[in-house]
Amino acid sequence: MTQALISVILAGGKGGRFWPLSRRYRPKQFLCLDSSGQSLLQSTADRLLPLAQNWDNLWVITSVAIAGGVREQLPELAEGNLLVETEGRDTAPAVAWATLKVAERCGPDAVVGFFPADHLIADIQGFETTLKACSQLAMAKDAIVTLGIKPSYPSTGYGYIEQGEKQGGCEKLPIYRVSRFTEKPDQETAQSFIATGKFSWNSGMFIFRAEVVLKELETYAPKMMQLLKDKGEAAYSELDKISIDYALMEKTKLAYVLPANFVWDDLGDWISLERLTKRNGANMDLANHVHLDTQGTIAYSSDKNHIIATIGLEDMVIVHDRDVTLVVGKERTQDIKKLLELLQANEQLERYL
Repeated sequence: MTQALISVILAGGKGGRFWPLSRRYRPKQFLCLDSSGQSLLQSTADRLLPLAQNWDNLWVITSVAIAGGVREQLPELAEGNLLVETEGRDTAPAVAWATLKVAERCGPDAVVGFFPADHLIADIQGFETTLKACSQLAMAKDAIVTLGIKPSYPSTGYGYIEQGEKQGGCEKLPIYRVSRFTEKPDQETAQSFIATGKFSWNSGMFIFRAEVVLKELETYAPKMMQLLKDKGEAAYSELDKISIDYALMEKTKLAYVLPANFVWDDLGDWISLERLTKRNGANMDLANHVHLDTQGTIAYSSDKNHIIATIGLEDMVIVHDRDVTLVVGKERTQDIKKLLELLQANEQLERYL
C-alpha cells in the first residue's frame, strides 16, 4: 500500500464505566491502563502513524470539553487536523463531518479510516497487515470495510457482524459481504453466534474512500448531510444523536467485513482489566490491598499511600481515586453509568463527575 491511510481517531467518548478514574476532563482515552506509560489515545496514534505515513495524515475528532487535553497528549498533531464537536451527537455526525473535511482537503478519492481512541491492540504487525488489506479493498472498489474481530468467547458486551458471501481475500485474509449487524445479544444468542463460525465482534473500525461514504450518507442520512454541508460544526445543535451503525452500516449495500485475528479489547469497563492484567493471587490488586477471606476482587487506587482493606468479599470492584471511592459487585459494573446520572442530577455532587 503506497497511498497513505488518512487515519481519524474518534476521541470524544467519556468512558463513564471507568469512573471514578475516568472523569469529565480526564476521560478513558487519557488514561494509561497498562505498563506502557502511554495513554490509550497516545497508543492509538502511535500504531496508526506507520499507516498514515506522517502526522499530516492523522486526524482527531473530539469534544470541546477535552480538546485542550488532546492537544496536550498529542503535541505533534497539526492544529487543522483536530476537529472539535460543539456537543456529542454519537458517531454518525462525527464520521460524516470528518469525512467531509478530509475530502475537502485531500480529495474525494482519499482512503479514510476511523478508529476509536480507547481500544487495546496487542499485535501491531497483525493490525497493520489487516488495515493494509482493508485499504486495498477500499481503493479497488466501492466498499465500506469494517474490521471484525474473531470472537474468543460468547461476549454479551459487543455487537456482532454476520459474514455473508465470501468475496475473495487480500493479504491472505478473507473478505466477506456483511449479511447483518446485531446489537449486544444475550448469552444464549451469543453462544449460538459463536457456534456458526460466521460472526465477528464489531470493532467500530471502518475504512473507505471518502466519496463512497459521502454518497451513501447522502442517500441514507440526507438531512444530516445537508446540515453539515451548509453549517459545518455549527449544525451540531440541530443534528439527531445517532451511531454510524444505525445511520449507515445497517442500511448500505456496500458493507464488507474482514475478520481479524489480532488481540483486541475495547476496555469497556473495570472487568476488562482482568483480561489485560494477570492476577497476582486470588484477587487483582492494583493497589495496596490488605485482605482477609477476599477473592475474585479488583482493587485499584491511584494513591500509592492509600490502603484498601477488605474482609470476606467476593467478586467485587473497589476503586479509589482522589475524592471518590467506588464499591460495586462485578455483575453490576454496567450500572456505573446509572450512578453517574444520579450525580449529574444533583448540583452538589456534579463536581465528582
